[in-house]
Amino acid sequence: MIDVVGDNPPEQVPGRPFAKGRSGNPAGRRLGSRNKATVAAQELLANEAEALTRKAVEAALAGDPMAMRLCLERILPRERVVKFALPPIKSAADVAPAMGAVTAALADGLISPGEAQAIARVVTTFVQMIETSDFDRRLRMLEAGQPDAPSSQLTIWPYSGLTT
Repeated sequence: MIDVVGDNPPEQVPGRPFAKGRSGNPAGRRLGSRNKATVAAQELLANEAEALTRKAVEAALAGDPMAMRLCLERILPRERVVKFALPPIKSAADVAPAMGAVTAALADGLISPGEAQAIARVVTTFVQMIETSDFDRRLRMLEAGQPDAPSSQLTIWPYSGLTT
């Protein structure tokens, strides 16, 4: 028994007017163009921004929790500047004292657990950068000590033909 789905060619999927990988507008949306609904909403609200802000503040002062949250999110910064003594990191060996300082600041309540995690990520990234530059320096020193091998004398890795 043969099922006939429709008159569409085999590569054409119902509900998809364009072939896979092809756009109806290959050039894409023009740079700087904006969504029409967003533009319309901004025009409507442009003249009422001050009145809406005043109304939100009044609602927050009256005890509306959503208005309070809205107002406080606009007033208070999401991130704050963290000030505590972090020892300098010049090598991977300096990570232990640095992370000890982060842990001590966390224990003393100077920073939050999220801030401690962010600082730990920065320290980890910095150590990775130090290790990469150290590896590059050592590799250059090794290569500088080796004579240049002609391409005919390159050795092939002996295990390249093995299969598992």
